[in-house]
Amino acid sequence: MTKLPSLLRPIDRAALLETLNAHLQFVNGRPGGKRASLTYCDLTGADMRGRNLSGADLTGSRLNGALLDTINFDHAILAGCDLRGASLKSAVLTFADLRGACLRNANLVGANLSKCDLREGPIALTEMGRTVSALKAEQRPGDLEAATLSGANLAGAQMTGASGAKADFTDADLTGAELHRAKLAGAVFDGADLSGANISGADLAGASMRKAVLVSVNMANANLTGATMTGSLGPVPQDVMVGDRPLAKAVDAHERWCETHGQEGTGLRGAGIDFRMLNQLSGRELTGLNAPGGVFFGMRLDGVQLQGADLSGADFRCASMRAADLRGAKLTDADLAKADLTDANLGPLRVTETRSLPANLTGARLRHTVFDGARLNQAVFAGADTAFATFKDCDVRPADVAV
Repeated sequence: MTKLPSLLRPIDRAALLETLNAHLQFVNGRPGGKRASLTYCDLTGADMRGRNLSGADLTGSRLNGALLDTINFDHAILAGCDLRGASLKSAVLTFADLRGACLRNANLVGANLSKCDLREGPIALTEMGRTVSALKAEQRPGDLEAATLSGANLAGAQMTGASGAKADFTDADLTGAELHRAKLAGAVFDGADLSGANISGADLAGASMRKAVLVSVNMANANLTGATMTGSLGPVPQDVMVGDRPLAKAVDAHERWCETHGQEGTGLRGAGIDFRMLNQLSGRELTGLNAPGGVFFGMRLDGVQLQGADLSGADFRCASMRAADLRGAKLTDADLAKADLTDANLGPLRVTETRSLPANLTGARLRHTVFDGARLNQAVFAGADTAFATFKDCDVRPADVAV
């Protein structure tokens, strides 16, 4: 059978650079600027890392294997594009039109796809003619099969009917995402936040949803056969008791215990307590809190004092802990994925004149965690998972963390 010539138009490196530079001028409102029109282009393997193509039109182009890390595709039109195997790490795809785009096996770790559109859209059939104008279009859903979206932001994404079998959404933000009738068999949603998402009618057979946040999720008619939901978080409980007193009063009593050096109040002790109903504990004095396995997911804990606290195995995912005092805290096996510990103090806690207690994060899960500006002197990170964590401007870089 005779192979028909490609209908995609080739573009050489010089012409591509000229288009990219003119588009940047356009975005910045400078003379000579021109919006990029790269429709139906063959950009296989192109290196456009860090470029600004916000609002550009790349309809129907082939970008498989392209290097697109940190590129700005905000409000860009990528409908029907072939992005198979492309690298889009930390790329910005907010409000991007990805209808009918193929992102199979693409690397979208840490990418921002909030409000993007991955619903069904037109694709070009190259075998139907010899010119772009002669192309016949058919509809197909956005394709994320086997794509890696660990830590990606897909909040509010439109993915009705999208195909994402075996895709990796570990720690992804899927709050308010529309996944009605999506094909997600075997996909991984471990640690993902699906709060307010619609997965009605979706195929999630064999999916892994360990520690996923499933608050206010529409699961009507979803196929969850063989799905694993170990440790998933449901609705925020509204009536948490610690012993014989409500959680809020127990926290108040602990703070009073701290302020009076144990003369008044009562120290809070309890495993597996869900603190989410309090919403925030910013600035509270909770030194010595004993709450292993506690749930602090998404809470505001800025400036909280947790010196010497036992927080082993606690869930601090997505929590804001800026400038928190965690000197000597026990955080072994705790989950702080995507938490913000900017300027936090994880230095040693002086116990006696000759003895100090280091902050202990042995075995902690610290994927995408922000430690920028944090004090980490003597902190123990042995066996911790620090993938994609940032340590900018720390006083010291922990010896147990690989560079």
